Amino acid sequence: MSGQAELDPKLFAEAPVRDPRFTVVDRWKECRLFPDGHPEKEVEFFHRQMHEELNSVENAARNLADFPEADWEIRMWIARQCSDEARHVLMFRRIFERRGGTLGQYPVMSFQYRICTKIDTLIGRLAVQNRSFEAGGIDAVKVGIDDAWRRGDTELAELYESQGADEIVHVRFANEWIRQQVAANPRNGLRMAAALTHGSRAFAQVMGEEAVQGIDYAADQSGRLEAGFDAAEVKQVYELSEARRLENLARKRPGGGS
Repeated sequence: MSGQAELDPKLFAEAPVRDPRFTVVDRWKECRLFPDGHPEKEVEFFHRQMHEELNSVENAARNLADFPEADWEIRMWIARQCSDEARHVLMFRRIFERRGGTLGQYPVMSFQYRICTKIDTLIGRLAVQNRSFEAGGIDAVKVGIDDAWRRGDTELAELYESQGADEIVHVRFANEWIRQQVAANPRNGLRMAAALTHGSRAFAQVMGEEAVQGIDYAADQSGRLEAGFDAAEVKQVYELSEARRLENLARKRPGGGS
């Protein structure tokens, strides 16, 4: 471990148990962060993504276990998400091992699980996991799809396309349900806002500026619209992400401060 102060227990739940093959770290900078062009960069990403998909299975399962009083329709959507995320775990494990990886070869994080299961409302968990983390995944997977097709990597492009289609569904059902809940009781809007503030603070503690500065793509506008965000929300997110992208690209240029 890095010797840094532990994560704030007010923001993070206990991590899920892992077997001895896995080294679980608290912060993004403690992962194996290979530079562009390194032969292990992609396979390390597959290993880390496999584990993040496992966190998504666990988050969805905990939502079913922790909120048994939720209405049947949302519980069915969450159960379907469990199935989808389990399939994603297997997809990334297969491609990771086919390309030379061994389970436990690289450190992993459980930040999504630890952040989401600390939130005590279902609307808060879906706002952070589905509307935030998975919505960000829609943006990232679009870049991955385009890059894989450009390189002629059909296997990876098709994997990302399958993953991306599922993520859009997960974000859309959460968006639709959250809107219904806020319309029925405006206090739910306050609960969602509190959870998003919690998630943002926790995410910053785990990821740090280094991770944010590495993002060089903007939000996927069409994907987010399909996922149930309205046009104003998409416009705002796109403008913020584009400004961040340009700032990060400028920082990488010679003399840009990187």
